[in-house]
Amino acid sequence: MVYYMCMNATDYNKLMFEEIDRGGARGKKLLLHACCAPCSTACLERLSMLMDVTVLFYNPNIEDEEYQKRKTELTGFLTRTGWAEFLDCDHQKEAYYAAVKGLEGEKEGGARCAKCFELRLAYTARTARQKGFDYFATTLTVSPLKNAALINAIGGACAAREGVKWLPSDFKKGDGYLRSCRLSAEYGLYRQNYCGCVFSKRD
Repeated sequence: MVYYMCMNATDYNKLMFEEIDRGGARGKKLLLHACCAPCSTACLERLSMLMDVTVLFYNPNIEDEEYQKRKTELTGFLTRTGWAEFLDCDHQKEAYYAAVKGLEGEKEGGARCAKCFELRLAYTARTARQKGFDYFATTLTVSPLKNAALINAIGGACAAREGVKWLPSDFKKGDGYLRSCRLSAEYGLYRQNYCGCVFSKRD
């Protein structure tokens, strides 16, 4: 699937709170895809008091050593805060390499990343449907380096395919990214400087 014209014109943060306050999401079960502990911090701080959140760590793009480091950091953070339950899954690296085959030379933020987002959000949507969650979302939009419009377009498409609701977001809004940095420092979290895939590390 190709996503065109994904410009950040829509206020997805506003849409998220409208869905929670008036759209029926408050108190419902949310499966939140998370890439790491630092990106989860500000997202969970906003959501944990509003919805019944479970964090899914599905990141087949991340290499082995980095994967284990991030997973350990995330589970430790959730244990310390109690902000959400944790749902584990298989690493599935082969699924990532199959999804981005032919796009290895793409620049960071391009078509390869879109394929990666789609892989992870499709899995999250499918898991949400299978396990009876009302909504799914992702922490990916907290990063200033990620295109929130693109991520929301992909999430919405995955929701339509699976018949489960997508919770729109742009967690970087309202100083979300800054708050994630502060919370990471407060909890002494390992904060990586690349997305986790070999191509991002290369670039």
